[in-house]
Amino acid sequence: MAWDNQGSNRRAYKKNIEEIATVLPEGIVPPQAVELEEVVLGALLLEGETITTVQEYLTEEAFYKAEHKVIYHAIDELSAQQKEVDLYSVTEKLRADQLLQQAGGAQYLMGLTQKVGSAANVDQHSRIIAQKYVQRELIRSAIDIQKQAYDSSKDVDELIGYAESEILKVTDGHIKKAVQQSSDILRRTIEIIEMAGQNDSDYSGVRTGFKDLDDLTLGWQPSDLIIIAARPSMGKTAFVLSMARNICVDYNLPVALFSLEMASTQLMTRLIVAETEIPSTTIRSGKLTAEQWKHLEVATKPLGRAPLFIDDTPALSIFEFRSKARRMHIHNGIKLIIIDYLQLMTCERHGDKGNREQEVSFISRTLKAIAKELNIPIIALSQLSRQTEMRGGSHRPQLSDLRESGAIEQDADIVAFIHRPEYYGINQLEDGTSSSGVAQICVAKHRNGEVKDVKMRFRKEQAKFSDFEMAPLATEASLAEERYDDFASSIGKDSLGGINGADQFQQDSFNPSQEEAY
Repeated sequence: MAWDNQGSNRRAYKKNIEEIATVLPEGIVPPQAVELEEVVLGALLLEGETITTVQEYLTEEAFYKAEHKVIYHAIDELSAQQKEVDLYSVTEKLRADQLLQQAGGAQYLMGLTQKVGSAANVDQHSRIIAQKYVQRELIRSAIDIQKQAYDSSKDVDELIGYAESEILKVTDGHIKKAVQQSSDILRRTIEIIEMAGQNDSDYSGVRTGFKDLDDLTLGWQPSDLIIIAARPSMGKTAFVLSMARNICVDYNLPVALFSLEMASTQLMTRLIVAETEIPSTTIRSGKLTAEQWKHLEVATKPLGRAPLFIDDTPALSIFEFRSKARRMHIHNGIKLIIIDYLQLMTCERHGDKGNREQEVSFISRTLKAIAKELNIPIIALSQLSRQTEMRGGSHRPQLSDLRESGAIEQDADIVAFIHRPEYYGINQLEDGTSSSGVAQICVAKHRNGEVKDVKMRFRKEQAKFSDFEMAPLATEASLAEERYDDFASSIGKDSLGGINGADQFQQDSFNPSQEEAY
């Protein structure tokens, strides 16, 4: 894009600088480092290969002086075209684009090369220029926010959201993105593809820890909105808890879980049950044996170290969620957000009641916008209508069963249903195999991939999902033996009283008669 075509951007920038100047005390100019700008540009004209270092910190908007913006834009374009960057090539490009006079003329460019001896400190100088730019943008954002705050017709929630988004844009280093030319987008896209090729992992997104599901999606992708829907008692919460545990414990990635239905301690109890496989009734009653307490302490240590952040605010509004999500992304580096569940969110302002379908549509659109803004995947659980139970046959969910709003289907990048035929008394799957302990993750919409079913194991007693092939259905006795062997090896079998101790531990911990449906 020729810099001459960006006249509106230049005028807007000039106006912002003038506005900043009007609010500063007399004699004080906006933050700037013009001398360092000259040094950096001079270094680029002398040693063009340093452009890769400078590009890590600076864009043309970061330069304060108008002439420097024009010069850097020419250098950046030459670099994008993989052409040599030096005094001669930059001068000729500016002349060809009829921008040489706007850049100060050939003599000015020659003078820049005399401002610097070498490019040794170009990275340090670039960081300082970037800092000055951020300071100017913070001042500009503050002026805009102040203007909005004086407008009495503005809704307070919208004003807070606007203020947070403006500050977030500054911290992310890109204040309102301008229209981008295809060549620039193509270059960045190819860089992303090259980085993916250099990645040792087969997955480009956040892995769930469920191999078949990860193979289908290549991990949850940045900026995607994923809807996990099911009827009650199908295991929606159990599924996302199992997934959150895998991501936090196995891959050490920060996850935020917004639970609008269950308290944080209830969720942690479920995680403890799944991790220890001690019956839920025993955990909740607190009637654990000494051996069970030891096992619990050992088995839950990974959970204590896991970067899992839980917010159990009930009736959370979409505006409050947006603010919290932004803060957690900045301060905790969140890589994935889970919401349990979408229909419990609100979008009311000052108690006003609206059409519920319109509200859910607004919430869905906003969730997608937040996922794109933060560039992380957001998973929202959703309820299904009773149509699935009224439907005969396999009771398999359909996209039309999404409750309260068709906009959910439209906004989502992935829609997946949790379906357990066993729940409906269906003993065999479509392929003729047993449905006992089997859950199907039915991916019904996949914007960037294949639509298919993924078979998984569901252990109702532990409310735990696992891979189908890697975790074959086991008896309670074999599960107890496996868990005991792991536990005994970690603390020493003698401390449990040898084989008799093992038998007693299995009997106390894994009583098949003690079940609790999730």
